[in-house]
Parts: sequence; C-alpha cells; structure tokens
Amino acid sequence: MKKIVFFDIDGTLLDHEKKLPTSTKKAIQLLKDSGVYVAIATGRAPFMFESIRKELGIDSYVSYNGQLVVFEGEVIYENPLNQTELEKLLIETEQNGHPLIVMNEQTMKATVKQHPFIDISLGTLNFSHPEQDATFYKNRKIYQSLLFCEDKEELVYFNHYPKFNFIRWHDYSVDVLPKGGSKAEGIKKMIERLGFELKDVYAFGDGLNDLEMLKAVGTSVAMGNGVPEAKEHADYITTDVAENGIWNGLKELQLI
Repeated sequence: MKKIVFFDIDGTLLDHEKKLPTSTKKAIQLLKDSGVYVAIATGRAPFMFESIRKELGIDSYVSYNGQLVVFEGEVIYENPLNQTELEKLLIETEQNGHPLIVMNEQTMKATVKQHPFIDISLGTLNFSHPEQDATFYKNRKIYQSLLFCEDKEELVYFNHYPKFNFIRWHDYSVDVLPKGGSKAEGIKKMIERLGFELKDVYAFGDGLNDLEMLKAVGTSVAMGNGVPEAKEHADYITTDVAENGIWNGLKELQLI
C-alpha cells in the first residue's frame, strides 16, 4: 500500500535555529528506504527551500501554501494570482506606502529598493532584501505576494480583492494568496492525481497555515512546539522539533 507523508518546514523539519536536526535527517532516510513517499508542504517558494530538498533528497512538494504542486520533479498543479487584481493591489499598496514582494517559481522582487519591514520579516527566514523590480509581475505567473504593513493595516484591503486571501505570518508581513488556496488544497490535488487513499496520507505541521492540512489528511501530527490550534486539530502531538519531534512522531505512527 502506497503511503505519503507531508512535512511543513519552519518549526517542523527545521528547528528554532533554522537547522535540520540529525534525527530528522535520519528519520526521512528511513522513511524513503521503506518505500514511503516523502513530500514537503510549505508556504515557502521553491527557491526558498531548494537546499533542504537537496539535503533530504525530496523531489515532491506543495509550495506557496498550495499554489504550486510538484511530484517527483513534475508540476502537477498551479494556481497563480489573478494578474488584474495583482496590478490593482500594486497601485493601492503604493498609494498607502505599503511595499510588496512578488514571487514566481525562481525568484522574488520587491516594489521598493529598501524597507525595514522587508529586512526584518525576511530576516527571520534567513533571506535578505530582494532587489527592486516593480514591473516583474508582468507576463509572469506570480504564485504569491508578500504585503508589508503593521498589524491590522491589511484590513483595508480585505473587501477590495475578492480573489485574494490575506494571511498574516509576521508582525510586519502578510501572505497574499489566491482565494481558496491552501496546503490542504495542494495536497488534495497531489493525492487525487496519484491515487493515494486518504488513510495512507500523513502530515506534520506546527503553524496556523497548517490547520487545513492537518484537518484534511488521514493522520495528522502537530509538533510539540506548535500553536495550540494545530495541536487541537491533530490526531497526535509529538515532541518539540528540537527534541527529535519528527523521529518520535514517525515512531509513534510506526512508519519507521
């Protein structure tokens, strides 16, 4: 019976120092050796976790919170942002003094040359401020945008963009995603395409953007360091990511 396990990255595969614990690396290898498919499910862009994919030898992923889905190196689903609404958002955010970043599969560009909110929030992911290119979105598939503003300032945009979802992930930054897109939706597209049964689909996560995923799979595991809502919606709670959380969780599920 084919089984597949989806892993979030930050706080799940990577510890609090953004490092990959040795026990996690070993556990993933054991999973693969036993014939279980391993995939990543993340809000990050593919270029933001390429080194992790290479280190773990993973070629399947749900990226951009479900907007770009790849299985064994092949794109099987994509859901880019609506170009017309994106253009409108770029104009309105510029008027309000809120910078944006737009991202395609390969890279990201900012609407401004330098901004402290971009530096601070991207710095938490170990990324530096991208270069400025305000027209980068034109004639490209943009899967996600990042809006930079203080808490609650994003509310002004909510009713103007029926095709977008605004999800805060940092004190200074908000994900802008296609409405209805989520990790759960991306996972659904992958398992439908590959013919997995729901009972053979597992997921590990820790954050608010993992809730739909944890509810959608056959068996879900929340990290010990996860937010209370993630633990509430999970079938199992494992130890902290820094205390062999992945290893212990997979052992508990008898997958390794």
